Amino acid sequence: MNEIVLASRNPNKIEELRALLSLPDVRILSTTDFPELEEVEEDALTLEGNALKKAHYVAMVTGLPSLADDTGLEVSALNGAPGVYSARYAGEQASYEDNVEKVLSEMSQTNERKAQFRTVVAFVDADKQWIFEGVCTGQISRHRKGAGGFGYDPIFVPDGFDKSFAEMNPTQKNAISHRGLAMKKAVAFLQEWA
Repeated sequence: MNEIVLASRNPNKIEELRALLSLPDVRILSTTDFPELEEVEEDALTLEGNALKKAHYVAMVTGLPSLADDTGLEVSALNGAPGVYSARYAGEQASYEDNVEKVLSEMSQTNERKAQFRTVVAFVDADKQWIFEGVCTGQISRHRKGAGGFGYDPIFVPDGFDKSFAEMNPTQKNAISHRGLAMKKAVAFLQEWA
């Protein structure tokens, strides 16, 4: 049986990625299965750079194929911010709540609410690498809506919907989300790879 290591320590992200990786002949591991792995500093200037950096490191240390993603919320009124800094927008130790609050605060005086979530998935196997991307366009709401999801989900309303990601069940969200779209491309590739 083939094995793939998810290059993430974020329990929310691991759960979401496992749900999206419907590969019956592949055993899905994560960095939590390898205590020797160190935290990878996400200091690249692009989502692609961070995803590749994490996937290469985990593949090198474990000797197994690795899959990593990096996601950014890109808000028009904030000139594309928080972007690659989405996880630490309000500071290095910022919580999801801190980041959401900073975006809402910075957008409090504007009616321009357009935004998009963008996910880049990197898959590294030995000396080869592949990139898959997913984009979900939407709006930033004026206040938090819903208790599900994580990160910016309570303030992101995808185009064509009147509820936030945090108000959707995981199946609804994964069918249209940036990560869901990127992972569909990755899964199509991995079905052939496996």
